[in-house]
Amino acid sequence: MGKHVVFDVVGTCVSYDAFFEGIDRHIGPRLLERGIPPRLFGFSWMESAELEFTFLSMSSRYCPYGIVFKAMFYRMLWMAGIEDPRSFATDEERDAIVATYSDLKLRPGAKEAIEMLRHDGFTVWCFTSGDIKRVRGYFLNAGVDMPLENFKSCDGKAIAKPALAAYQPIIDSFAKEDEKWFAAAHYWDVSSAKMVGFKGAYCSVYEKESCAEIFGVEMDVLAKTLPEMAKKMIEASKA
Repeated sequence: MGKHVVFDVVGTCVSYDAFFEGIDRHIGPRLLERGIPPRLFGFSWMESAELEFTFLSMSSRYCPYGIVFKAMFYRMLWMAGIEDPRSFATDEERDAIVATYSDLKLRPGAKEAIEMLRHDGFTVWCFTSGDIKRVRGYFLNAGVDMPLENFKSCDGKAIAKPALAAYQPIIDSFAKEDEKWFAAAHYWDVSSAKMVGFKGAYCSVYEKESCAEIFGVEMDVLAKTLPEMAKKMIEASKA
């Protein structure tokens, strides 16, 4: 019997800090002059792009997240209270901020967690809404070997998470008797994976507050850090 763990990547194994720093660097002072916290602007931009990305997928018009994300920049400036977004910022500044998504770094403990799981016999997979080449680069830049064939993207099936159909092909690729885990720092992600049969491991390193009461799904493992999550998964697999 094999053991598998599928990780979400961006937000889970990787932090958004480099992206927020990019906003600070390129337009942060101007945002602050308007009373707009740069980090809150960045979060709102990501969340709104994810919403549109998901809605497009739901209506059978799947569009890669990176394209949606870039397109949402000026709209988010408007929503933040900038009356003339295109005179506030330039395409070059937008593109420079978008480019910082390639500079994201692994979270503290991510490498350790992956090594712990592999040492215990788990095969580690990654399932992302992003571009595989970019997302794999986060691991390679940190010196973590992550084979290309162990990456899955929503782009492959043109179905966005958290649609259950997005997770189904991955769990179906494992043997019925295998142990199958899904691990993420987004409660919505893990809870959806559990709906198709994965065991769920949730790390609160990103969201802090799980808001578990709205999802109706209990986790098999709860942890505050990635190494703690890995340790608890290993313990649960031996129970």
